[in-house]
Amino acid sequence: MPAKLVRKPNRPKRALQFNGAALRAPLLHFTDSTRGEKLATAFPAVREVVQEFVSAQNIPGLAFGIVVDGALAYADALGLRHIESGAPVTCDTVFRIASMSKSFIAMSILKLRDAKKLRLDDPAAKYIPELKTLAYPTRDSAVITVRDLLTMSPGFPEDNPWGDRQMAMSEREFAKRLRAGIPFSNAPNTTFEYSNYGYAILGRIITRVSGIKFQNYVAKNILKPLNMHATTWDKTRVPSAHLAQGYRWEAETWKPELMLPDGAFAAMAGLFTTVPDFARYMACLLDAFPPRDEAERGPVKRATARAMQQLMCYEELVTRTLAEDNVWRAVSGYGYGLAVWHDERFGQGVSHGGGLPGFGSYFYLLPAYGMGVVALSNKTYARVGAVFPKIFDVLAKTGGLTRRTIPPAPILEQMRGVVQRWLEDGPDDEIAAHAADNFYLDADAAHRRAELNALRTEVGAYTRVGEFCALNALRGTWRVECENGGIDVLVTLTPTLPPRIQMVKLTSFKQE
Repeated sequence: MPAKLVRKPNRPKRALQFNGAALRAPLLHFTDSTRGEKLATAFPAVREVVQEFVSAQNIPGLAFGIVVDGALAYADALGLRHIESGAPVTCDTVFRIASMSKSFIAMSILKLRDAKKLRLDDPAAKYIPELKTLAYPTRDSAVITVRDLLTMSPGFPEDNPWGDRQMAMSEREFAKRLRAGIPFSNAPNTTFEYSNYGYAILGRIITRVSGIKFQNYVAKNILKPLNMHATTWDKTRVPSAHLAQGYRWEAETWKPELMLPDGAFAAMAGLFTTVPDFARYMACLLDAFPPRDEAERGPVKRATARAMQQLMCYEELVTRTLAEDNVWRAVSGYGYGLAVWHDERFGQGVSHGGGLPGFGSYFYLLPAYGMGVVALSNKTYARVGAVFPKIFDVLAKTGGLTRRTIPPAPILEQMRGVVQRWLEDGPDDEIAAHAADNFYLDADAAHRRAELNALRTEVGAYTRVGEFCALNALRGTWRVECENGGIDVLVTLTPTLPPRIQMVKLTSFKQE
């Protein structure tokens, strides 16, 4: 006879009550109230890591910041914003952020969508008539939509660095280019391929739909509500004492890069900003998580900001390496104006880089952790994102880089109790009363009881019931430890009201 977990005898069966409140899960939250203080202990080490990177990569100047729980928790600056005068970079130095501008364009498109001024699945040609004459690559090609442009899947060829040199293009020249046509490297809506041209067209759509230049729309509807007063499309609005001069390293010397103008094509890369200003934007994106009931307070709805940060178009599987024994994988793709990652180590990540003649920038958010990092530099196409894995590794070692806890809905907690009592030789009638119609069709009561008895004979007497781990509001796992190992339990509820038990998966493990 398999032994039972020791409990008080003759425990009465609990009467389960279901109502709408049983479905509402508590808000996702951080269980470690000291996580901010723990992360702060790593800031000096982060600075050392960044300093080593700046020296190794020969970067003239760089500013960086760490956002935690909606605020800029740490900012620092290294090197020179202007080599000839020896002027140092400060945290208020203004850098051009290149393609990090794209998510502002995406947010503006979604704001117009939310206002019912456009639809993402509308043909892009509805707003840009010049696209009606495009020669598609195949007869069965889908027509390019606004969504395709947002997700880097219109089928246009990758256009770095060509796109950078088109920034000054006039509205008339842009229209002329569009009428001349665009070659395709792929059929639309089939694969990811990075397209500056696509985002320049999105800027043009904002202008057409809103009736004002896209630069003014972004400034009025995104930058102003976020109090991003140092952020602009126009370099003439930046005080010279704050503007970073961009440089390229050539022939063993620094050569100043000319500042590219802000024209009709600049939607893909034209913004200037500071670390404190961009931190406000990062906080806005992070504030979209977790979903909750409180009043909206951003320039767009939280659901809209969350949608920007979801994987919409797959790109590739990549390997991230810190050392020979520290290697992990990540899937990359694109959302709306943002790169989206699903990382073996940290889970969902949201990022974007930027590169122009004279500048290189990058930011990376960890929504489930409530934090992110940004770095801005004044070296041509500096790949500053390369230092971010080391930064996150330093932060992780503090123990403060923790995710929000996923709480189960009360109904799931109740059903966990039903299953646990069944595991402890509770009667079949209680679990049957809460089982879905498929439960005993998939395996009848006799087979389920036989499987359970075999597992208990294998692992021995129950010794401890572990904590419940919710995978989402209606699915969770826990571990029952035993003399010779234990049983991992997975329970999943149905998409019905009331939710019922549709699956109980039992997996034995041996003692280590």
